[in-house]
Amino acid sequence: MKKAILATKVGMTQIFNEDGVLTPVTVLQAGPCVVTQVKTEDNDGYKAVQVGFVDKREKLINKPLKGHFDKAGVSYKRYVREFRFENAEEYAVAQEIKADIFTAGDKIDATAISKGKGFQGAIKKHGQHRGPMAHGSKFHRHQGSNGACSDPSKVFKGKGMPGHMGHKQITVQNLEIVKIDVENNLLLVKGAVPGPKKALVTVKETVKSGK
Repeated sequence: MKKAILATKVGMTQIFNEDGVLTPVTVLQAGPCVVTQVKTEDNDGYKAVQVGFVDKREKLINKPLKGHFDKAGVSYKRYVREFRFENAEEYAVAQEIKADIFTAGDKIDATAISKGKGFQGAIKKHGQHRGPMAHGSKFHRHQGSNGACSDPSKVFKGKGMPGHMGHKQITVQNLEIVKIDVENNLLLVKGAVPGPKKALVTVKETVKSGK
C-alpha cells in the first residue's frame, strides 16, 4: 500500500461531466493528516507511518499522548492511525499528507462505522416476512418459529434474532474517485460511503485493482 488518508464524511451530492451525465458522489474531507511517527523494522519490527487527524484541545489530551505529540512537534490530534506504507521510510515526522496523494480515476477502499439503528426486530434486521395482518391473526411482526421443541431442544447459533443493528465497521471496496478539490482537500467518490455525516473514514488504495 502506497496511498492512504483519513477523512470525514461531508455528505452526498451529484455532479455532471462534460457530456451531461449525472454521477452521484460522496464528498469526503480528506486530511490534511500530519505524520506523528515513522516506524522502522530496526526499531519497531515493521514499517509503518502513524498519522494524526483533526485538531483537539490540549485539556482533552491525556499525558502519554501529549508527550507523544510534543516529541513529534505537532499539534494535538483527535484521531491517530497507522498505515503500513511500502515506502514508509520516505516519510518524515511532522510531514503533511493531503488529498493530492490521490488523482481522479483512482480506485479506493473506504472503511467506516455504519449508522447505528438501535434495537430492531427480525423483519427490519434480517428481512424476514411478516404474518397475516387480519384481526384474527395473533402473528404480525413476530419473529416466528425458532426451531423444534423436543429435538434438539435448543436454538442453534447464528439464528436471526432481534437485536442491535448497525454500528459495525464496514468496508466498501473498489470505489472510484471522480474529482479532487486540492485547494480544499476534498475527495468526490462515486457512490455511497458507509457511516453518517462527520464520520471518520479511512481511505486506502484498493486491494482489488486490476481484478
